[in-house]
Amino acid sequence: EWKAEYGNRITTQLRRLGSSVDWSRERFTMDEMCSKAVVEAFNRFHEDGLLYRAERLGNWSCALKSAISDIEVDHIELEGRTFLEVKTHKGNASDPKGRYEFGVLTSFAYPIEDSDEKLIVATTRLETMLGDSAVAVHPEDARYKHLHGKHVVHPFNGRRIPIILDATLVDMAFGTGAVKITPAHDPNDYECGKRHKLEFHIVLTPEGAINHNGSQFEGLMRYDARIAVEEALKEKGLYIGKEPNKMRLGLCSRSGDILEPMITPQWYVNCSGMAKRATDAVRNKELKIVPADHEKTWFQWLDNIRDWCVSRQLWWGHQIPAWFATKKGETGVLKTDMKSNDRWVVARSEEDAYSKAEKLLGCSRDEIVLERDADVLDTWFSSGLFPFSVMGWPEQTDDLKAFYPTSLLETGLDIIFFWVARMVMMGLQLTDKLPFHTVYLHAMVRDKEGRKMSKSLGNVIDPLEVIGGCTLDTLLAKLEGGNLPPKEVARAKKDQQADFPEGIPECGSDALRFGLLAYTVQGRDVNLDMKRVVGYRMFCNKLWNATRFALQFVSDFQPTPNILEELIDSGKMAVRDKFIISRLMACCETVNTCFANYKFGDAQQAAYSYWMNDVCDVYLELIKPVVYDKSDENKDNRWTSQATLWVAIEAGLRILHPMMPFVTEELWQRLPGRGTLGDSEPESIMLAKFPLCNDTYKNLECEASMDATMSIVRACRSLRQQYNIANKVLTHYFVKIATGQAEDAAKSQTDDIKTLGKAAHVDINLDEDAIPKSVGIVVVDESTTVLMDIKGLVDYAAEMKKLEKQLSKTTGPMKQMETKMAAPGYEENVSDQVKATNTERLEAMKKKAADIKVAILNFKNLDEIEKAS
Repeated sequence: EWKAEYGNRITTQLRRLGSSVDWSRERFTMDEMCSKAVVEAFNRFHEDGLLYRAERLGNWSCALKSAISDIEVDHIELEGRTFLEVKTHKGNASDPKGRYEFGVLTSFAYPIEDSDEKLIVATTRLETMLGDSAVAVHPEDARYKHLHGKHVVHPFNGRRIPIILDATLVDMAFGTGAVKITPAHDPNDYECGKRHKLEFHIVLTPEGAINHNGSQFEGLMRYDARIAVEEALKEKGLYIGKEPNKMRLGLCSRSGDILEPMITPQWYVNCSGMAKRATDAVRNKELKIVPADHEKTWFQWLDNIRDWCVSRQLWWGHQIPAWFATKKGETGVLKTDMKSNDRWVVARSEEDAYSKAEKLLGCSRDEIVLERDADVLDTWFSSGLFPFSVMGWPEQTDDLKAFYPTSLLETGLDIIFFWVARMVMMGLQLTDKLPFHTVYLHAMVRDKEGRKMSKSLGNVIDPLEVIGGCTLDTLLAKLEGGNLPPKEVARAKKDQQADFPEGIPECGSDALRFGLLAYTVQGRDVNLDMKRVVGYRMFCNKLWNATRFALQFVSDFQPTPNILEELIDSGKMAVRDKFIISRLMACCETVNTCFANYKFGDAQQAAYSYWMNDVCDVYLELIKPVVYDKSDENKDNRWTSQATLWVAIEAGLRILHPMMPFVTEELWQRLPGRGTLGDSEPESIMLAKFPLCNDTYKNLECEASMDATMSIVRACRSLRQQYNIANKVLTHYFVKIATGQAEDAAKSQTDDIKTLGKAAHVDINLDEDAIPKSVGIVVVDESTTVLMDIKGLVDYAAEMKKLEKQLSKTTGPMKQMETKMAAPGYEENVSDQVKATNTERLEAMKKKAADIKVAILNFKNLDEIEKAS
């Protein structure tokens, strides 16, 4: 049921996002094929001496009632006294919000046996004193020489607790120099307990309540017991006090619960040998990690790896294939007793377990009782086998032979330890092969504030909500239907209302994909701002409209299978045609290089720039007059423009397709000539060859010519804007440009300048005497100047009136600012930041006023020149 609901939700998201995979090979780690691989791997690890059962101190989640591995632990740093909510507790009655106190060091005294003297110790976890087995002092600490070999008495259960000497654990200069030792509930104390062969008193139940070893505190939850122990110590006169203390708390990454160090019997895998092979593979360049800066993290973890606790006390997962074997009627042999650890039989099936138990116990099957371990395996155990378990391993199937090892793993950097390292280790150990040769770690998608998306924050965005759109009411209802506490629901609702006051607009899969690719240039994190995704929805619209608009230009055009080669060989291409083909080749080269190097953000930017800047802004505009002219004299030029446009769009769609699969498929299918291009023509853009760069089609000279032409066009547009020339009015431009290559380029593209500059005439390097006096001027650079004849086009009086009105609106605030800044006490009383802001605003207003005055003077001069002529 879980797989049907949540697994199908995931695959639906993948389908809607456009994942193109072989869905017939879909696998779930609990499938029969994968389960068989799990059993085999467990047995092989055991047979190789890598898997064993041991009682150790580990991380215990009271919320899950299960052990968890080290890498499933998150940490928070407390700077001092801090109150935190504990979800597994009913609440602290003495705190208005029911929170519990952390980040304090509590001191109390142990009475010395047969003495009035007391020994003061301190702890950040007062409830653990119920399990104390010793008090340690430094052997060279003169203050406690007289206590060597003596005992303190536990105030609640009367237990005699030895005073031990330990130079490893005790720092004489810290606190009182005496340290309470709780071997069953602290990692450092655990090692100390083993060194001194101390008793290990477990005082917590799996749920986190005090157990039978906790005297009168039995049944209290751990942090309620902390409060009760403090009060009881006060009553006995043994409480000394507490002070703020920096500390680090370990949290369960799944439940958010504060973890407890607990001694429990678990199954472990010795990973040291596998880890070395995994690090050697990266160091030897057999395995490539992209981005390479994650190699340091890889080495840091694997070079210091600890044995992997693979058993979990949960109700879901792969049940551990191990059975506890006893003889019928046998007493005193308990599976919880580590002395009976040799009775555990690891087997591939119950039948196999009986066979092994017969040899172990030396009796027949009918005398044996088998009890299977109720624990399950860490979910990452089965996930670590995924590259080969899905191919049928351990059977040597055709799929395994054909597809394993795989080539590339793409995943999130947050599971480099949970999953990636374990796949590599288990692949090397069980198949003697790397499961893949490259690991690409993508960035983490966070909210726009940079916070990790999590259910506890209520800031998770479902891709389907972005693709199809989602109302604010739906977003809020989803929060109410979750399992967040009421306070967190209220906070999450407030955030949702601020972020999405109108809900999430429908963006479509293509915009979401394209937007996420754009974010990958950020590096480790994607701070997802929905406005940016909406911006790429606008690009999708632009692409759709531009291509549909362009299709009218080629509606009567018939492409051929080798249209690009025919076009290049025709000798009919204008500079603009050679320019767009050259830009297409540059785009192909950049995108292919970026894809090969996993620079997806750069590939997205290159494709975006090609379509927006080269195709839409330049080429489409330039060819309008050419394709609209259907005269016989223009036949060759029109064919050339149509052929060039068809190639530019068709290849451009193929470049975009991996990034935007849906809209590109739809538009590609609408191009003229579909179904007429021969037997090799693909049925879908998905099956078409990805465009490659042909260096012989590059033309840097034409690109330089177009750059120069566009500089002139921008100057023309600037002049039209400056003098408020209406779009329908065609103007006369005069271009002064340095002789040589630049002049030749301008002359060869005069028609293009006329088209984009909305000109009736364009004259290049006309004699000075032939240029009228009533002109507007823009200096492009040291070698190019553009002039526009404005005679009869401008109402100078009206323009000057507009400018004088603007000047008046600017002068008032400018004088107010000057007065404000000159006021007494301004320099002394106003902050440097405000003064800097005011100075910047004043300078901006002064510049604006000066520019307006220059413009007014310019209009006066032009008015006088026109009247004089």
